[in-house]
Amino acid sequence: MRIAQVAPLAESVPPRLYGGTERIVSYLADGLVDLGHEVTLFASGDSVTRASLVATRDCALRLDPHPHTSSIAAHFTMLDEVRKRASEFDIIHFHLSHFLHFPFFENMAHKTVTTPHGRLDYRDLPDAYRRWNEFPMISISDSQRKPLAEARWLATIHHGLPYSGQPVWNGSGGYLAFLGRIARDKRPDRAIEIARRTGYRLRIAAKIGRDDRAYFHETIEPLIDGENVEFVGEIGEAEKVEFLGNAAALLFPIDWPEPFGLVVIEAMAVGTPVVAWNQGAMEEIIDEGVTGAVVDSTEAAVEAVYRVAKLDRSQVRAAFEQRFGADRMVRQYVDAYTRLLDF
Repeated sequence: MRIAQVAPLAESVPPRLYGGTERIVSYLADGLVDLGHEVTLFASGDSVTRASLVATRDCALRLDPHPHTSSIAAHFTMLDEVRKRASEFDIIHFHLSHFLHFPFFENMAHKTVTTPHGRLDYRDLPDAYRRWNEFPMISISDSQRKPLAEARWLATIHHGLPYSGQPVWNGSGGYLAFLGRIARDKRPDRAIEIARRTGYRLRIAAKIGRDDRAYFHETIEPLIDGENVEFVGEIGEAEKVEFLGNAAALLFPIDWPEPFGLVVIEAMAVGTPVVAWNQGAMEEIIDEGVTGAVVDSTEAAVEAVYRVAKLDRSQVRAAFEQRFGADRMVRQYVDAYTRLLDF
């Protein structure tokens, strides 16, 4: 098949540091190339891919040194280029949020598929989808679909990672890990409280976005003492494996309807169990007592930390390989594309 992958422009594909959506797009595009498909990736110019790269912007928006950028203008420019070349593709796969591409492609919705990677409980999304209800969609969890149940869902395809050659780490660092982004809905404050009650050290490796700086300085930074609570900063892919692998467990104490939670399977991939809050897709992703625990309170989280730290890390890894490998994800997307073409 001739397949276009259209990535967000916030990060490169794959991201240099923090970034989930663009990482999945990278694994998918490269995996499709490996299967023999003709893949064109629309992304920022600093992306690295085995697909044919089309860049309408030289670098990702977040790492652009220019003080003033326009995400909307940048994406409109990219979408115009995709539309001009649409006849070159059998399938155009969009990974953009808030249905930004719908008006551009309403006369060819049948040859597109959209994977939204974020939450779908925004008030305005149902009305927008009703106006452009011919667009096929693929969810990243069953939970993600609920606010937009009437959409034309083709499949649910969980994320996958190409970590099959990675060793199982033993968690010898003796700390709890928090990885991702400093934000109120990620609840690093809750992670600090859980770690304090368990007696474990907490290491925080996280991005601080422009909108989250005040929250970090006012709420989180006063709790960081450099010993019991350590702030590592934002880390890249190479550092992430060691950071997660040396942890006794990953804390994922979210306070929002998480549509998937890529960091959860990143931890599983190196054998590290997860303690997560019962929000969004967590009950779909975590196998209770095998790869971690899903909890509803700080007290339950504290108890779960002691319990999951005793889990067989080779079994955590085995469950990951069975459910969340990149090869499985790529095959499922190919099946969805095929069904769409045959529709």
